[in-house]
Amino acid sequence: MATKPGFLTDWPWKGLGSFKYAIMAPWVAQSMYWLAVKPESERDLTNLLILPFLLWRMLHNQLWISFSRHRTAKGNNRIVDKSIEFEQVDRESNWDDQILLNGILLYIFNMASPGAAYLPIWRTKGVVIMALLHVGPVEFLYYWLHRALHHHYLYSRYHSHHHSSIVTEPITCKPHLTWRYHISYFLLFAIPMLTTVFTGTASIASMFGYVTYIDLMNNMGHCNFELIPHWLFSVFPLLKYMMYTPSYHSLHHTQFRTNYSLFMPIYDYIYGTMDKSTDALHETALERKEDTPDVVHLTHLTTPDSIYHLRLGLASIASNPHLPRCYLWLLWPVTFWSMIVTCLYGHTFIEARNSFKNLRLQSWAIPRYNTHYLFKWQREAINGLIEEAIIEAEAAGSKVLSLGLLNQASFAALGEELNRNGELYIQKYPDLKVKVVNGSSLAVAIVLNTIPKGTTQVLLRGKLSKVACSIASALCQKGIQVVTLYKDEYEKLKLSTMSASTLLHSRGNARKIWLVGDGLSIEEQQKAPKGTLFIPYSPLPPKRIRKDCFYHYTPAMSAPTSLQNLHSCEVSSIAHWAPLKQASRSMLHIQNWLPRRVMSAWRVAGIIHALEGWNEHECGDTVFNVEKVWQASLKHGFRPLLTPN
Repeated sequence: MATKPGFLTDWPWKGLGSFKYAIMAPWVAQSMYWLAVKPESERDLTNLLILPFLLWRMLHNQLWISFSRHRTAKGNNRIVDKSIEFEQVDRESNWDDQILLNGILLYIFNMASPGAAYLPIWRTKGVVIMALLHVGPVEFLYYWLHRALHHHYLYSRYHSHHHSSIVTEPITCKPHLTWRYHISYFLLFAIPMLTTVFTGTASIASMFGYVTYIDLMNNMGHCNFELIPHWLFSVFPLLKYMMYTPSYHSLHHTQFRTNYSLFMPIYDYIYGTMDKSTDALHETALERKEDTPDVVHLTHLTTPDSIYHLRLGLASIASNPHLPRCYLWLLWPVTFWSMIVTCLYGHTFIEARNSFKNLRLQSWAIPRYNTHYLFKWQREAINGLIEEAIIEAEAAGSKVLSLGLLNQASFAALGEELNRNGELYIQKYPDLKVKVVNGSSLAVAIVLNTIPKGTTQVLLRGKLSKVACSIASALCQKGIQVVTLYKDEYEKLKLSTMSASTLLHSRGNARKIWLVGDGLSIEEQQKAPKGTLFIPYSPLPPKRIRKDCFYHYTPAMSAPTSLQNLHSCEVSSIAHWAPLKQASRSMLHIQNWLPRRVMSAWRVAGIIHALEGWNEHECGDTVFNVEKVWQASLKHGFRPLLTPN
């Protein structure tokens, strides 16, 4: 927010939240009505194209957001090497408000001005007039308006909101203006449009093309990476006065009193406000190489709409674990094509970057959804992608690669495994320098420290993975009774725990502390007593069906504040296996998202492994000293989570 919010700062529809798009309904409804009742000769193509144009603007902006975040995560040509946090994402979450306002104004002008309706597709004269008016009055007036906004009175009330984002993103250019200032902003850009309307030279191409040009330059200028090659200004020297670069505008956000021009720096040169380091920063950014990560966390897509939850997707969704997602159904055309692209794309991609202490962290995503992991014919390809990522991390000099979610999980419902918790790759490449970590030891430690103090008995239910066996063994050593419901589970645990006195086989469900993995049925949950605490030990926790019980998060820890650039929420589970018949299994899709600044045990484990410099893999049946891993996590600032209500 502005440090001293001025009059008419908030948008009129702020209280509507996600329902703010309903304000467009009357205009769109009238446009659709005219389309239905008017004969073809009387239909106004300009009016009909306003809604598709607004949708195009939103897609255009989103493409720039995704592209920018991907490039800054890679690191090459990055300008400002600082982090973005949740506060900035929240501050910029209303970037689409100006598109709604522009849409309303376009409908009003279209209906109120006869010259703005029934426009032809193209008029060359109007395009030339619009270009000349932008270079002259628009750029000149914007320069002085912008300088005025940096006066302390206006700055504190209307413009400081924008400059609170030192590290800019394409959406940074949208929400920094109050709705009152957005009207003046729109009127400024309306000079060329209204001139062509009143002179009878306007066209659909010039009107919509001009706004697209504004979006293009705004988005490009607020990217935190340089993409304009230096040779372009060498070949065309005058271009440096007519087109700005991301590094040019980045200096305005870091220096504040320089580089005021809109898209054409000519007025900064004329009035002496051009930052002297502009050219040097441009060259430095272009020379910056791609980051080499110390730690790689290998994750994957989950359900089809998970693309919007990635850091590269919709920023407001990725940063909020409890956001209503009904409107994602409207994006299914985009979702469908993304599924096609990811199926064809055969390489991991950088999803996010972070930094912690002296480590550079990256998250890489495998372009496969959870359903792909169910099919035998897909598993060889998935293992190939994981193997390729390990080799790539090895070549980059990474210290650790941690396997997340299904990339290292066993398939309890199918009775099969993907890669034996990463052991497959270690056997194939025994001389790997990068350490492959599946995070089992930390998962065990988190579960043990989540069990309430004073507990004397727990019920263990779910697939008996190495995590489950390690938990049972540790509890038995502490004198806490571990109860199982099935004889075969009891016999297996008895071999691994070597303690028959604290291991019980019982058909009763009276215990109120349940340690659960994948494989817990809904019917079993229903038999749990009121007030039962379900503590998952796998990435696949039970579906939350009991309102009178408590469900803890999957093994995870809160990240220290010094872990930077963490502004998206991590998925804590992606599915629940539910038995339908003895011969078949189904997977109920559930996406549970961890709270802000919370990371899964499997991701934290890789970071701790690198910080401590442990020179061994954690794969297959290997389990480290659980207490040692736990204390190392606490030492580096990671903290356990409270039980959610």
